[in-house]
Amino acid sequence: MLTVETDPAGVEERLRSGRLACPRCAGVLAGWGRARARTVRGPDGAVSLSPRRSRCTGCRATHVLLPVLLLVRRADTVAVIGAALVAKAAGGGHRRIAERLGRPPGTVRGWLRRFGACVEQVRVVFTLWCRALAPDPVLPGPAGSAWADAVAAVSAAAAAFTVRFSVEVPVWQVAVAVSAGQLLSPVWPVQADDG
Repeated sequence: MLTVETDPAGVEERLRSGRLACPRCAGVLAGWGRARARTVRGPDGAVSLSPRRSRCTGCRATHVLLPVLLLVRRADTVAVIGAALVAKAAGGGHRRIAERLGRPPGTVRGWLRRFGACVEQVRVVFTLWCRALAPDPVLPGPAGSAWADAVAAVSAAAAAFTVRFSVEVPVWQVAVAVSAGQLLSPVWPVQADDG
């Protein structure tokens, strides 16, 4: 899995020119068909897509090129999920958030539980990214709760990205890129081995 920009033409151009690297061995990725078509729910309705696949010319591994609109194994775009996380940081409960977003309460509860299980790690990871992206970063201060602190760190990293690259990318798309689409995955963030 490799996260890429939302512009399919840009992804194709990067594949053709050999400017996408394998996340396993850093070899050059080449086009390799498409992943299965799927429909995800966005803030303005359903979005149909068929992500590009690639194959490494070095190790021969195949990778789905996941647009930064999506998180792995989620039926909603990151804009919808991010809105739920922000609402929770502001003190909302899962039923109200679900009603506001037009999503099943169980789905929203699942997002919140997964994010809640790693809010401190998320805060740390995104604070480190903020510091890495900006020579003189504006780090967020305490926001009132662990949830709010984590969401503030994600926003600060996105702001640092905007300043560093002079391009504005939606906050939650930066979160997808930093987490390689794994923000709500049980395997992210990778925990240090205590042994």
